[in-house]
Amino acid sequence: MSAGHGHGHGQGHAGGRHRWRLAVSFALIGAYFVVELVYGLVSGSLALLSDAGHMAADVVTLGAALVATRIATRPDASGRRSYGSYRAEVFASLLAVVMMLGVALYVVIEAIGRIGGPAAVSSGPMLVVGAIGLAVNLVALLLLRSGAAESLNVKGAYLEVVADTAGSVGVIAAGWLVAATGRPYWDTLVALAIGVFVAVRAIVLGRQVLAVLGQHVPEGVDPAAVAADLAAIDGVRDVHDLHLWTLTSGMNVATAHLVTGDQRDNHPVLDQARDLLRRRHGVAHATLQVEPADHHGCDELDW
Repeated sequence: MSAGHGHGHGQGHAGGRHRWRLAVSFALIGAYFVVELVYGLVSGSLALLSDAGHMAADVVTLGAALVATRIATRPDASGRRSYGSYRAEVFASLLAVVMMLGVALYVVIEAIGRIGGPAAVSSGPMLVVGAIGLAVNLVALLLLRSGAAESLNVKGAYLEVVADTAGSVGVIAAGWLVAATGRPYWDTLVALAIGVFVAVRAIVLGRQVLAVLGQHVPEGVDPAAVAADLAAIDGVRDVHDLHLWTLTSGMNVATAHLVTGDQRDNHPVLDQARDLLRRRHGVAHATLQVEPADHHGCDELDW
């Protein structure tokens, strides 16, 4: 017997609610990327070019996030996707991780290659473009901040913009240091610091993405506490085969077998279990199998 709802529509998932934030951020950052790339090539600044490379990753990542939210809300006409296409958003977050790591690796390698070599860097464009980038990124941060707390997809975009903001601050700092000291190596050192920062943020997000794809227990949910609460429901003698995982951000899922007394009306048990999982543990969809005490066969599985 089951309690919950179907998976064919995406009205309640977190990413879809914040899609407009992604769209506005995508437009802002896409426009700024063109400006930064042109001035990075003109000035010869590695810090500016590295930040432009990260901006390119942002454009791709935000675009993928937008596409993913659209796919996630699209009904499944094939009948083959019993959980819908919600995982598209998680794969978009994984793309963000790959892009961030790729840009970080490129910047670090390029920065190391420039150490000890001659470099002609124009600080003026660095300061101007860095200031514009900081303003653009701050607006995008404000747009994505609330959605990042609810959606892993939006969080991936948000962390990209956080790294961009740090990059813009780094570009401004590098431009000021080059202008003040006449030493172009500041540009290389700042670029190296940006690359390391981006890599660390990517690893943090990557661990969260892999936890979802690996169907780990949702963050903040205690399986032992869930089992104990279900077992405490009047009429439930035992709980087994409890599984908890995240389908996509804001959509935790559970399955469980509840053992009850013989010849018992199971409706109250189902209603209480469903309400408990949703209200106390944040599990909106649960598939619950209610079994009489003399039922056998569940222990025959070897996995």
